[in-house]
Amino acid sequence: MKPPYSISQLILKRVASISEKIGEIKSAHLSKPPTELRKKNRIKTIQSSLEIEGNTLNVKQITAIFENKRVIAPKKDIIEVQNAIKTYDNFGLYNANSLKSLCEAHKILMEGLVESPGKLRGKSVGIIDGSKIVHIAPPGEMVKPLMNDLFYYLKKDQDLVLIKSCVFHYEFEFIHPFMDGNGRMGRLWQTVILKNYDRVFEYLPIESLVKDRQSDYYLSLKRSDSLGNSTQFVEFMLEIIDDSLESLLKTQNLTLKDEDRIHLYRDVTKDQFFTRQEYLRFYKDISSSTASRDLKMAVEKKIILKSGDKRTSKYKYI
Repeated sequence: MKPPYSISQLILKRVASISEKIGEIKSAHLSKPPTELRKKNRIKTIQSSLEIEGNTLNVKQITAIFENKRVIAPKKDIIEVQNAIKTYDNFGLYNANSLKSLCEAHKILMEGLVESPGKLRGKSVGIIDGSKIVHIAPPGEMVKPLMNDLFYYLKKDQDLVLIKSCVFHYEFEFIHPFMDGNGRMGRLWQTVILKNYDRVFEYLPIESLVKDRQSDYYLSLKRSDSLGNSTQFVEFMLEIIDDSLESLLKTQNLTLKDEDRIHLYRDVTKDQFFTRQEYLRFYKDISSSTASRDLKMAVEKKIILKSGDKRTSKYKYI
């Protein structure tokens, strides 16, 4: 059964804005940001998502853990960060349309923090804010069927992936399929879904904007609960996505390094042969000598194979 929501004019307006920004990002070769920016955004994502759930570590401390340095902090907080790093390291392996894959990600994320990581709950739970119960999740025996229905919707429904990712996020939080870790898993899996739409989302720090607007995030969940549909939550999350893309566009003055250019070009040529001239046509702002150095470096690092010589040279990704 399709989850209840309607496609409002505001949703259509934000989808159009997001699509326009993605086009600008591709034109600026920012679909896969430079290495340092990717690392920075990944750390921001982890810190923001965990802070929403009460983790006390800041960006500097998480960067230290990322670099295998010693950090003095509560053991639970350190484990949460270590698990999150492992979870995001496996980002490219997750199947957005697979419940099994989602459970595997939860197992990595919550290992050493809960009794049965990766297992759907079989008990009834409620969400408490202070002394007040704000949400009673569906009974444990309904979790598996509801999750199967949600993944069927994700795979089969014809609505745009942008919209479905937001609906999935809301429905996931409503079902509350695990005993713990649902908030961070819901936000993670929306990003996994969005990566199927466009790879730019893999390194987009959506979480940091959610953290900055945490009260609005929970309010939109609450309002959608009270209305019995996810329309307002979808509108809110599309605004967050749009703002995240706007932030990325402001980094256009960043210079791509040789490996950044080589790895980005792989998405253009995939497994086809290409020439230096084709590489230059894609990167119009670099010189012929820079293109030659890029390709020479990639051959030496066994990123690409070279065949032919001089003017007849062709390249292909390994």
